[in-house]
Amino acid sequence: MPPLTTTATVDLDRYMGRWWVIANIPYFAEKGKVATADVYTLRDDGRIANVYAWRKAFDQPEKETRAVARVVPGTNNAQWQIAFFGGLVKADLLVLEVAPDYSWALIGHPKRKMGWVFSRTQAMDAAQYETLRAKFAGYGYDTALFQRVPQFAEQVGQPGFQ
Repeated sequence: MPPLTTTATVDLDRYMGRWWVIANIPYFAEKGKVATADVYTLRDDGRIANVYAWRKAFDQPEKETRAVARVVPGTNNAQWQIAFFGGLVKADLLVLEVAPDYSWALIGHPKRKMGWVFSRTQAMDAAQYETLRAKFAGYGYDTALFQRVPQFAEQVGQPGFQ
């Protein structure tokens, strides 16, 4: 399958702020975490501060992992290169779609190894989630790989949740 691309256009000012991670394709760095969110802040140098906020459990304090992203020029602000741990770990991400009102976003990876459903609110009803998850199929993703991230304690252990 060819590498994933995007035709989205992202208004960086509107995109900044907190995005709750409603679902992802679980991988080592995010697997098993709850109440996760990505918080983006545009820096004076044009790069983007990225704080990944998470908890090991709902009765545990929130922790943070910090990164710095740069937008790839000529991509309508939709392709980002993110560097973690001072650049030791890097990731290329694509904003595949963003709602007209910036209430949700679909984030992908060029090799389709990772994917995320983001929301401005911590709660998303099942119908909206299924609609957004289904959109990933159009990008060549195996949608069965996605699992919801518990954002509330009562979601832990429920079907479809990590």
